[in-house]
Amino acid sequence: MKKWLKAVSLTILGLALTVALTACGNSSSSKSSTSSTSSQLKLQKSDTLTIGLEGTFQPYSYRKDGKLTGFEVDLGKAVAKKLGLKAKFVPTKFDSLIAGLDVDKYDVVINDIAETAQRKQKYLFSTPYIYSKSELAVKKGSSINKITDIKGKKVAQTTTSNNATDAKRLGATVTPTDGFQQSIDLVNQGRVAGTINSREAFYAYLKQNPKASLKFISGGSEIKTQKIGAIVTKKHAPLQKQLSKAIQELRQDGTLKKLSNKYFGGNVTNK
Repeated sequence: MKKWLKAVSLTILGLALTVALTACGNSSSSKSSTSSTSSQLKLQKSDTLTIGLEGTFQPYSYRKDGKLTGFEVDLGKAVAKKLGLKAKFVPTKFDSLIAGLDVDKYDVVINDIAETAQRKQKYLFSTPYIYSKSELAVKKGSSINKITDIKGKKVAQTTTSNNATDAKRLGATVTPTDGFQQSIDLVNQGRVAGTINSREAFYAYLKQNPKASLKFISGGSEIKTQKIGAIVTKKHAPLQKQLSKAIQELRQDGTLKKLSNKYFGGNVTNK
């Protein structure tokens, strides 16, 4: 009987040691996997996704009561969480924002920057999180019903913008302005027929001015949709793939749409 009890005790002890060793092995494997992933992504800090942005461009990223907030701030946090990382933001002036990637100031830039052929020569873009579509804003009651109706009419635009280029291509005369607000003001005052800008810019304006006496006309196929994605250097191809995967998951689970409605008052993330 004593021999039997001893044998049983030894068997139980052996099983306990096996379970303990297996648990330790799994824990070690998990830590090793996390470390390996971080190493593969070549992050500035192994447990952190360091994100460059302006921090002064409402509603994308801006300060409210001294705290950084906005669509791209919440997006950055959500993406980092999908990657099992913390999010750290590095506010940077726009003129040197993309260049900051070249000196490893941050891992990625998330800042409403459109994918262009020129930029793609040097950098990698994630799958888009915004599809920036152009619209024409005119006063309610205007006889303009489609964007091609601006031919021969005055539109208010900043002269160096893509919007001004599109307006000229469509046959309009550009009245130069200092920015979005001045362009809108000229439309409201009836001094120009309209102004072209992105639908997200107009969504944000309407969110702040819900009683605005304006109507908005889609650019349709006349103006190409711009893809807005996260940007990394070409040496960060593994990170680009992980960012794209995270953004796709956030699109599928409804997070992108929810954040867009929160900050823009409409969905700017759909094609």
